Amino acid sequence: MKIGMLSRFRSPAQQRKVLSDLAVGEQDIVIGTHRLLQKDVRFNDLGLLVIDEEHRFGVRQKEYLRELRTGVDTLAMTATPIPRTLHMALSGFRNISIIATPPRDRYPVHTELIDFNARIIARAVKRELARDGQVFFVHNRIKSIMEVKDKLQSMLPQVRITVGHGQMSPKRLEEVMHSFMEGEYQILLSTSIIESGLDLPRVNTMIIDNAHMFGLADLYQLRGRVGRSHHQAYCYLVVPAGKKLKPEARNRLDAIRKFTELGSGWNVAMRDL
Repeated sequence: MKIGMLSRFRSPAQQRKVLSDLAVGEQDIVIGTHRLLQKDVRFNDLGLLVIDEEHRFGVRQKEYLRELRTGVDTLAMTATPIPRTLHMALSGFRNISIIATPPRDRYPVHTELIDFNARIIARAVKRELARDGQVFFVHNRIKSIMEVKDKLQSMLPQVRITVGHGQMSPKRLEEVMHSFMEGEYQILLSTSIIESGLDLPRVNTMIIDNAHMFGLADLYQLRGRVGRSHHQAYCYLVVPAGKKLKPEARNRLDAIRKFTELGSGWNVAMRDL
C-alpha cells in the first residue's frame, strides 16, 4: 500500500505530492496532523476515518472530517474520551470498546501533589538520573519557560536541560526532540506538546508545573508519557506554595491522584463527565 504523511514537518514540495496523489486516488492511506483539516486536502474516495487521540480535536474539526464524505466509517481512539463522546457512547448513539488490560510488566505511576519545593524537585530528578533515566518537566507558558529553565539550572547545575515548545520552527523542534531521545540532555523542559504520541521508555519521572491549570484528561494524558517500561515511574503535580486552590481544581488533582491504575482512563473520563 502507498502511505503518505502530512504535517508541518514535511516540505511544501512533499506536501503537494501527497495532496495530488490523494486527489486522484493514488494514495491508499494518509497519516496526518491537523494539517489534514485544511481546505486544500481533497480525497478521491474516502472510506475510513481513524481519529487517534480523539480528545485533541474539537467538535467542529471532527464534524468537518465526517462531512468530507457521507457514510464514512469512523473509528475514534483515546485514553480519555471527552464528555461529549462518552455521553454519546453511554446513550447508545455510538458503539464503544474498552481495552482495560495493561501491557505486561508495567507499574502504576506513583503520583504526588506537592508545593513548588526546590529540595523535593532536585531529589526527584537526581533519583531518576541515578538509574540512568531522563525527566520531563512541563511548564505550559512559553513566555516564562526560559525563567523556569534558569531556576532549574541553578537548582541542578550539573544537569543538561533542553527546551521545546510549539512556537519553535519545525526544524529546531525536531533537533531538540532528537537530541533528547539520543540522551544528549537529561531534562526536557516543555509545554504540553508532549501530551500525546511520545513513547520514550527511558523517561520515567515527570514534573508538571502549575498542575491546577490543567484539565483532568490533560493531566491523565501527560502522566501517560512516563511509566512506559518496566521501571517504577513518578509524576509530581506541582502547585504554587501557599496558593488556595479552587474546589474544581482540587477535585481534578484528587481524581488524578486516585486513579493511578493502568487502564483507568475510563474512570477519569466518567469523573470528567
